[in-house]
Amino acid sequence: MSVHGSETDQTYDRAGFGSPVRRGERPVIVVVDLTTGFTDPSYPTGADLSDVVAATASLVLAARPAGVPVVYTTIGYTPAEMDTVGWLHKAPGMRALKADSPAVDIDPRLPRTDADHVVMKKGASAFFGTGLATTLASVGADTVIVCGATTSGCVRATVVDALQSGYPVLVPRECVGDRAQGPHEANLFDIQAKYGDVISLDDALAYLKEIPARG
Repeated sequence: MSVHGSETDQTYDRAGFGSPVRRGERPVIVVVDLTTGFTDPSYPTGADLSDVVAATASLVLAARPAGVPVVYTTIGYTPAEMDTVGWLHKAPGMRALKADSPAVDIDPRLPRTDADHVVMKKGASAFFGTGLATTLASVGADTVIVCGATTSGCVRATVVDALQSGYPVLVPRECVGDRAQGPHEANLFDIQAKYGDVISLDDALAYLKEIPARG
């Protein structure tokens, strides 16, 4: 069943939602939690996100010629945090994300290099309790392209915080995924309406080709 229909579309149009964001010339790609614990279905937190990983890899490779920075996030918890982080009581499956375990490793199919930034987080948003805002400011970012997992959780939280931090946000549809299609589609709808532009991978690739190379 569709997450929206003509009545919903009319309501959102009347409210003035869904206008396109301004695209800058200094984007940064933020790859949210495409770690083994989320991309390997053998983990309780995982799902088969092979298509998402492949699409994100192609986007990252396309960003290299223009020198577009890439930030990868991972999420993991120490033994002490297992009893103190409230999220782990609400979502106990997240306890599989043990710090220094394979579950927190960035998916090896992604083209990560030593030049890429890596952020360890404890909450949903890549901004919460991390140095991401400082990293974006230090590289002069004016647009954030968000990829990763999950659409209804850490991706959405990161998109909202990126917008609230002053950045236009682009979300390539093929580069984000979730454990279930319903929450995935519902949150893409909401992101498009209120927080960023949900675009195609082809659109994102074309945008990156137009970015002037950074010196």
